[in-house]
Amino acid sequence: MKGYAWATCSIILVTLAQLLMKWGMQHLPLLSLRDISPSLLFSYPMSVLAVAGGIAGYALSMLCWFYALLYLPLSLAYPLLSISYALVYAAAVFLPGFNEPATVLKTLGVGFILFGVSLINKSHK
Repeated sequence: MKGYAWATCSIILVTLAQLLMKWGMQHLPLLSLRDISPSLLFSYPMSVLAVAGGIAGYALSMLCWFYALLYLPLSLAYPLLSISYALVYAAAVFLPGFNEPATVLKTLGVGFILFGVSLINKSHK
C-alpha cells in the first residue's frame, strides 16, 4: 500500500507541475536566452513563480517516485505514471485559463491509457 501512496503523490505532483509550467509560460512573453535576467522576475513575478513552482513540483515528484520504486515492481509502477497524462488532459480541458479543446479522439486516447493501466494493475494482483 505504501508504494501506491508514494506513486499517487508523484502523479499528483507531476500533474500540478505540468499545469503550473503551462500557466506560467502562457503569461510570459516569448524570450530569448539573453532576455532572461533578474528583471524578468520583477516584470512577471506570478509567471516566473509558477514556472519555478512547476520545476520544484517535478523535483518533489521525483523524490516520491524513488519511494514508490522501493515498494512497487517497476512493471507496475511505471505504467501508473500514465495516469498523469489523463489528469493533465482533464485539467487542461476543464480548468479556466487553459482553454484546451476536448475532442472525441483525445478523450478516447485517454480512456485507452486508463484502461491499459487498469489491465496492468489487475494482472499484478
